[in-house]
This record gives sequence, structure tokens and C-alpha cells, in this order.
Amino acid sequence: MAARKSVITFGMVAIPIAMHTATRDNDIHFNQLHDEDKSRVRYKKTCAHCGKELAAADIVKGFEYEKDRYVVISDEEIEKIKTEKEKAIQILHFARLDQISPVYYDKTYQAVPETGGEKAFELLRAALMAEQKIAVGKTVLGTRDTLMAIIPREDGMLISTMFYAAEIRELPKQYIRPEISEQELNMAKILINSMDTPFAPEKYRDEYQEKLRQLIETKISGQEIVAAVPETKGKVIDLMEALKASVELAKHGKETA
Repeated sequence: MAARKSVITFGMVAIPIAMHTATRDNDIHFNQLHDEDKSRVRYKKTCAHCGKELAAADIVKGFEYEKDRYVVISDEEIEKIKTEKEKAIQILHFARLDQISPVYYDKTYQAVPETGGEKAFELLRAALMAEQKIAVGKTVLGTRDTLMAIIPREDGMLISTMFYAAEIRELPKQYIRPEISEQELNMAKILINSMDTPFAPEKYRDEYQEKLRQLIETKISGQEIVAAVPETKGKVIDLMEALKASVELAKHGKETA
């Protein structure tokens, strides 16, 4: 996919950048088939008035301003009303990373400077890292103002699109907090510290997708699908016993590693 070009602006400084999608879809995707003959299920776009099947070139955008009455808006007209300021990522203010709940983040891009913007890009990255801040900005993507967080890293910068407060669902009612003892809290801290290791993303993998791929290979080769072995349920123990057993298990795991 081609990189999205933009400009980061703050004050009188303008930094030309390219935004590369930072994630990819590795999921297994299934097609819908007709059960009788295993042929693909296809969806046709047809006109509600004449019933004619439509190609992509025959379809335009329309806004219904009255019942069954539309005004047609082209992509060129949508782009025409954008100002250069709206096309740029305007930094609105700076904030601490821990001030923003993760629920506000949506899609993440890797930002790299375009020719001529390297020094200003590095200056912004270094200053944000030194102050332990992120930049909050906005730009017009498609047909809407989009909030963005510019996040510094040791090796560059990330840009994450953000949700508006009105797009975040109200959190459920707070639960009634039960009393916990000092002993339970200390044991939980010991468990956390016994499992404390640096985050290494390459160590994690989608194990269920691997099982699903194995299932597909088994079906292709005509072999029988073997059901997963049910897990044996352990005896019910109290919270302190569970914590102590978990600490011992974590210690054993580290020793083995």
C-alpha cells in the first residue's frame, strides 16, 4: 500500500512526512460458499429503480436531504473544499502519554520524514522524548476531522488516529470494591514482580491461527479432525492459596528458562 503523504505543522515549522501503515492483517479469511455445490456466493449491486446491475464506474455518492431526494457529491468536490491547513496535521497542544487512555487510540502509522524535513522531524522527536510528551493534532482524512497523537520513539515517531470523546461509549457502572488484606496485596505484588520481564513482541504469536491453519491442512489432506483434549479442572482453592501457587509456578518457569 502506498504511503500517505502529509505535513506536520506547529507554529511556523512545517515537516513533510510519509505515513506508512504500521500493522497488517494476518488473519485467515473464509469465503462464503453455496452448501449444495460449494460455489462462491457473489453479491451484485443493482439499481433499486430499474434493477440493472451496476459496475463501480456507474456508482456515485449521494446525500439524502429529503425522502428519496439526493444531492450528488463527487470525490473531486470533497477534496476541493479542503484548505492546505486542513490537509496538514496541525499540532494543537502537547500532553503526557499517561494522560491519554488507550481507549482513544485507533489506527497506527509509522511516520518518516520526506526530503528536506529530516532535521525538523528529528528535532521534534528528540524534544518530545526529552520532555516525555506526545503531540495531539488533527487533520482532515476523507470527509472528517481526525484527531491524531504523534508519539516519539527511540527510532522514530508513530502517529495514531484517535476517537473523539463522543465516540467512546460510557463505561459500565463501577463495581463494588471488596476489601483486600495487606497480606493479599503483598502476595499479588510478589506475583507481579516474579512475572516482570521486558516486553519482547517477537515472542508472542497467534497460536489459535496456527491451529486453524493446521485444521485446514488436515481437511485438505482428507484426514479426520481430532477434537481438542478437554482441560482438567483443578480443585477450588482460596485466593491466597492461588496467589502462592502462582508465585511458585512463575519462579519455576524462570528457573527453567
